[in-house]
Amino acid sequence: MQTVRHSERTLKTALISKNPALVSQYEKLDAGEKRLMDEAFRPDSDLFGPITLHSQSDWITSHPEAPQDFEEFFSDPYRKTPSPQKHSIYIQCIGLLGNTRSISEEYVKWLKGYCEAFFYGLTVKLLEPVPVSATRCSFRINDNTQNLQIHAGVGIFSFARYGSDFYSSHYEGKLKKLQKKSSSDYSVFDNYYVPEVTSVLLLRSCKTLTHEIGHIFGLRHCQWLACLMQGSNHLEEADQRPLDLCPICLRKLQSAVGFHLKDRYKVNLFFKALVRWVDAESTDTPTVTPKHSREDPLSLPKPVEAFKEWKEWITKCLAVLQK
Repeated sequence: MQTVRHSERTLKTALISKNPALVSQYEKLDAGEKRLMDEAFRPDSDLFGPITLHSQSDWITSHPEAPQDFEEFFSDPYRKTPSPQKHSIYIQCIGLLGNTRSISEEYVKWLKGYCEAFFYGLTVKLLEPVPVSATRCSFRINDNTQNLQIHAGVGIFSFARYGSDFYSSHYEGKLKKLQKKSSSDYSVFDNYYVPEVTSVLLLRSCKTLTHEIGHIFGLRHCQWLACLMQGSNHLEEADQRPLDLCPICLRKLQSAVGFHLKDRYKVNLFFKALVRWVDAESTDTPTVTPKHSREDPLSLPKPVEAFKEWKEWITKCLAVLQK
């Protein structure tokens, strides 16, 4: 195991910059916002900590990248910035999740609510689900896993990847051989294999969805502190990644979207999406999506047990903001 720990000076430069204009911009944050951001420099902070590498197969070791500080992000002429005319995030579902349409629709509504809170100030819209064939995306078969992967120019992730057995030899969705499908859809996931809907799956989905949308806004993989925007090579590494952003990436997102930190965390805590979202009735039972049932369940409680620790973290952040 290895710890990636940067000096206070390095982190301050990455967050605040040496550019006088960006330093002035940082100084305009209110006292609470600066207190939260400055947690990045505290070695004993219980909100933000260094990156821990658990194996040589972890992302930073396997994929060397130049780190992106705030100044580089801010100066990028190609990064996406919302405007009064363009301020919506669109979620396009490819195929269905779950054994019934109602399960799929409910699950995606949970993701929409989470996304609205995370990217506070932007509108999140759901598009009608389409089969893989309708996307006209090219695809390949992964040489190592033999699973189908879509080539994508936008943020995309697969729910099946977060099933507990995805990386095992017993994975039910594995494509045995490449062959031409007789139907119009060539997805190996439609009507064949779906992961069980649990709080862990929902946590992984929320984490990956917001990570990929972060890339769309121009945030590259984080190499400063433990952060949602860290890359991940495998499921264990993805699970170790936190659910929220480090101060450096948070400032990038704040600059891109234009929210106030205090508003963001108040909304997450007191309004509709995150802490209140987490406080919804939860279940983690396997009966949510019976493997062979095609009948709609009587109810589908939102499984949020895996979010409890993160709820406590958000509460600590709000306490720092409100001192």
